[in-house]
Amino acid sequence: MSNKVTLDKNSVRKNYAFLALMLGGMVLGCIVGWFAPDFGHTIKPLGTVFINMMFCVVVPLVFASIAGSIANMRSRGRAGKIMGTTVATFIVTGAIAAVIMFVLMKIFPPVLEPWQNMTSEQIGEYASISDMLVNFFTASDFVGLLSRKAMLPLIVFSILFGFATNMAGGPDSLVGQWLSSLSDVMMKFINIITKYAPIAFFAIFADLVATYGSSVTTAYGRAMAVYYPLCFIYIFTAFPLFAWFGGGRHGIKTMFQHIARPAIVSLGTCSSVATIPTNVEEARDTGIDEDVANMVCPLGATMHMDGSCFSCVLKIAFVLGALGQPFHWSMLPLVVGVAVLSSVGMSGVPGGGYIGEYIIASIFFPAQIDVAFPILVAIGNLVDPPATMINSAGDYVVCYIVSRFNDGKDWLDRAIAKKTSAGK
Repeated sequence: MSNKVTLDKNSVRKNYAFLALMLGGMVLGCIVGWFAPDFGHTIKPLGTVFINMMFCVVVPLVFASIAGSIANMRSRGRAGKIMGTTVATFIVTGAIAAVIMFVLMKIFPPVLEPWQNMTSEQIGEYASISDMLVNFFTASDFVGLLSRKAMLPLIVFSILFGFATNMAGGPDSLVGQWLSSLSDVMMKFINIITKYAPIAFFAIFADLVATYGSSVTTAYGRAMAVYYPLCFIYIFTAFPLFAWFGGGRHGIKTMFQHIARPAIVSLGTCSSVATIPTNVEEARDTGIDEDVANMVCPLGATMHMDGSCFSCVLKIAFVLGALGQPFHWSMLPLVVGVAVLSSVGMSGVPGGGYIGEYIIASIFFPAQIDVAFPILVAIGNLVDPPATMINSAGDYVVCYIVSRFNDGKDWLDRAIAKKTSAGK
């Protein structure tokens, strides 16, 4: 009997059933808000409860997930080199994806007219460049890190705390074990809160449509008309280029022979973590060294987020348009940087814990965070399946690039030759 991982139909139904409930709540809320606007305004507190609960858990969740993952790494020698190449590749491919979406958002803006009553004056002025640099890296004191308004300083602190813990014993230390347990607890906490999401989205979108009318549904339609085709175009253009760069003349053909299963599993489960076994198996069948496969695929489940970088830029452009704010070329470095950095904070579970959406809202829309956050989360839900497919299937493709830098340019030629001789 084959030992290949099969796609559990019950798992597919379970993952998509809850996503359908959330989307159904959004649609029903839009209908209620359109035909009964007074009722839509009345039930707004049901959505505010969900947003406030997410605000309360996001700080410990980000700290535990990032610090814990770094603290518990066991990387020495070759493993350290593989990890460095892997992370660098994730950053580069994520930045490429973010730039592509930025250009598309300039050509095809998702929101053509500002939503009624959401004027740019309500946002306030942006901080100066020097203030942004200081606030990017630090908070004025430790208590400041516990505020939802200091997400990027918290991420930087979490990274440094993770490295310090790793140097002080890593997974064998009490702090490392505590971080791992805290991360597990916070993810369960998020799962509990998320159960309430369909009701919350019903209330949130009933109020949004009651307030802003048909502009809401039109803008979301335009956003999806850009995002969905882009994901499939990316698979058939960027992925082959990455495979050719990493695997040489046989790279593209070999990649297409193996990428279908990771893509299907990720679409079926909406989870990067659930796709890890399939990615590892296909990488090994390709001839990729086990050290590379075992490092790249698990790290990629939480750090390689090209699809999420697409959606991050889309979300920023979307809310800026709704608020009547310009989307300037001068914003490109900041938008790309936030897209890549916020992707690292996302977990490999359906919905991503809404960490990325929160980071975006806290950086770009601090004065409108209560309005921006549900809009961002809605986009995240709409793009989740294709985004996960890009993220997860891309983990397999990144193995080609990492193999090139760690095993030489001809690693795939040697792997194919070894398979050929073994089959004789």
